[in-house]
Amino acid sequence: MNTIKTVAFLFLMAFNLTLLQAQEGHSLEGKWNLTIDQEGNELPSWLEIRHSGSKALIGRFTYAIGSARPIAEIEKHGDIFSFEIPPQWEPGASNMVFTGKMKDDQLQGKMIYVNGKTYSWTATRAPKLAYYDNPKEGKTIKLFNGKNLNGWVIKPGNQWEVVDGILTSPKSGVNLVSEEKFKDFKLHTEFRIPEKSNSGIYLRGRYEVQIADNIGLEPSSIYFGGIYGLLIPNENAAMKAGEWQSFDITLIGRRVTIVANGKTIISNQNIDGMTGGALDNNEAEAGPVLIQGDHGSVEFRKLEITPLSKS
Repeated sequence: MNTIKTVAFLFLMAFNLTLLQAQEGHSLEGKWNLTIDQEGNELPSWLEIRHSGSKALIGRFTYAIGSARPIAEIEKHGDIFSFEIPPQWEPGASNMVFTGKMKDDQLQGKMIYVNGKTYSWTATRAPKLAYYDNPKEGKTIKLFNGKNLNGWVIKPGNQWEVVDGILTSPKSGVNLVSEEKFKDFKLHTEFRIPEKSNSGIYLRGRYEVQIADNIGLEPSSIYFGGIYGLLIPNENAAMKAGEWQSFDITLIGRRVTIVANGKTIISNQNIDGMTGGALDNNEAEAGPVLIQGDHGSVEFRKLEITPLSKS
């Protein structure tokens, strides 16, 4: 019996040593905020690299649009690594192909897009965002005053208007972005969408909470109340299209809690990185509230935010 225990102990120690060496040997591992220089635009994207077993590298990737996609294998040849991503919402059928290397704890490389064009990209490690208990509440701010679009950035082609005290996007158009920026906060909003419509609220302009006509469906990260492509609600709390619904969202550091229509559907979960459509990837900085208006019609009757800080 002692011999068996000794062999088992030595095996476990050897396995743990191999795993530790594997982790230490892959400096690529971690979460990275990519910036892709594409046609003169700097597109915020996100990459996660982690080990699988003792040798393989796998991960997830979020492009400037769409949701986080799994990477089945990240190949490494000397200092160069590469991976492919099948198209999601991008036009065309070709994979996006990425190659890169590390330099001074940053990444840089090339991307072959679905149209065959090649673009450069760079990446820095995603920052750690501190969480704290018992936050101090600041003064609640009404992002929507019930009268006009004061406090919001008005973009060319704006379709947003105030109708009978309701903030309304009657058709697909541009997104609405708050002039003021916030770091940690509580957000209360009441909204309504018609059948088959789709919208969302971006926290700090980077993390989308999905608003969609998904009543009765199994919960999903891309359905009602999910952090798009990253966090799955524990239940689908969506109500019928045409009914007023509510979100109460608390964001401190990376931790988010979402109460949808009175039900806690996500509780103190970490948001790993940006979702598609993020304004930027400067995660350590404060950011605006963005309301998605480029998908479908949506109405808001209340948008209130309470800044939080460490007490």
